[in-house]
Amino acid sequence: MGDGNGSGKGRAATYADLEDVPPTKVGEIIEGELVVSPRPASRHTRAASKLGGWLDGPFDEGRGGPGGWLILDEPELRFAGSRDALVPDLAGWRRERMPRMPDTPVFSLAPDWVCEVLSPSTYRWDRGPKMRVYAREGVEWLWFIDPLAEGLEIHHLREGQWQLSASHLGSGTVHAAPFDAVPLSLGKLWSR
Repeated sequence: MGDGNGSGKGRAATYADLEDVPPTKVGEIIEGELVVSPRPASRHTRAASKLGGWLDGPFDEGRGGPGGWLILDEPELRFAGSRDALVPDLAGWRRERMPRMPDTPVFSLAPDWVCEVLSPSTYRWDRGPKMRVYAREGVEWLWFIDPLAEGLEIHHLREGQWQLSASHLGSGTVHAAPFDAVPLSLGKLWSR
């Protein structure tokens, strides 16, 4: 079993291995390796919760914004033809691609947008193997939120390669693609 540090090399992990992960941990299969991480710390959880709350009204429900998105916290993603099982902090699908949320415990349709909230235990997985899997599956937008450094990075997939689209630090207000129709106050993500 991997410990989040890559020490679990050996046989390829299977979905059955995920069933043995205790509920106090987060289990993922990333490029064939079982990665078990601790549940997120408070600043991580707060940033993800505040971001999800900001996205819900204007983008998921269309209140005060354009709508057109389905936004979920920690969906499990299992892509056809791969053995990966990823759990991003947040993910979003454009409604034209997923008009209704399926009644399922896992999603096989790649999201249009994914957000990973960085923490010391997941940083190298989020920035390396998970980033590669998201590119392979055609996720168009990838955000990294760093609550300790108080930063947001926005990556856009072009011709199969990630390109840094924007980087923001601090507590200013930004227009962050693909949700640039409504300004995001970064300070809300870091509030305690």
